[in-house]
Amino acid sequence: MAGKVVLITGAGRGIGKRLALEFAARGANVALVARSRAELDLTNLEIQHSGGSSARFAGDVRDREFLAVTANSAAVKFGHAVEILICAAGIQGPIGPTVEADAKAWWDVIETNLGGTVNACRAVLPGMIGNRSGKLIALTGGGVASARPNFSAYAASKTAIARFMETLAAEVAEHNVQANCMSPGGAYTAMTDEILRAGDRAGEAEVQRAEQVRLTGGAATDRQLNLALLLASPKSNHITGRLFHVNDDWERMAHMTLDTDAYTLRRLQRDQPERGRT
Repeated sequence: MAGKVVLITGAGRGIGKRLALEFAARGANVALVARSRAELDLTNLEIQHSGGSSARFAGDVRDREFLAVTANSAAVKFGHAVEILICAAGIQGPIGPTVEADAKAWWDVIETNLGGTVNACRAVLPGMIGNRSGKLIALTGGGVASARPNFSAYAASKTAIARFMETLAAEVAEHNVQANCMSPGGAYTAMTDEILRAGDRAGEAEVQRAEQVRLTGGAATDRQLNLALLLASPKSNHITGRLFHVNDDWERMAHMTLDTDAYTLRRLQRDQPERGRT
């Protein structure tokens, strides 16, 4: 990662901040993006006190112009166009039955999680295409692999991100740009506390999982970081349009060719007695 220009949205807290600190520790120049200026200042301060290189840009990922300006400013600041994008910005939104959810709050989740990812990718892609090299990484979450009752906005947004990244991967493959998703598993963040406060509206199973994450810290930090580092490195140049969970056996992917549909968004299948599965 030494000398690479990395732009990370949602870098003020949670997994986004964790990734920002790790990439900076490995020598990357990190452009930090988040809405909270106070949180950005703290992340930036931690990086620079550790001898790292970073710059902070406070703004909303729903703002396309802000992200376009940020990508250009990062290129000027660090002397090179953004080479790695990590989309970690996201909100959980309404918790409870969809029919009872506030309509605006529900759509805010789609606009922030999905729209923010689209905006960030559009902002950095011209530079990546021009340089014929780039890595796009988007964080997904619960609700992508299976239904997630009482979290419909979050689940829908994260599933849409996975399909968007698969589609984008096919569009930019000829430019040597790879686009992948990573599901970081349960991690203790502000979202965990939101679930616990929601109580019955979240559902018993969700509350139990959140309590477990709060007690244990969730998925192993080193696996989260190493998966992101793999997807950002030349070792994954042959991997694109994929969705990896932190608990998948992804280490071996650096040394093998994947089947066409392996680690892609799950597709509906139906029995066809005469023709098998399709």
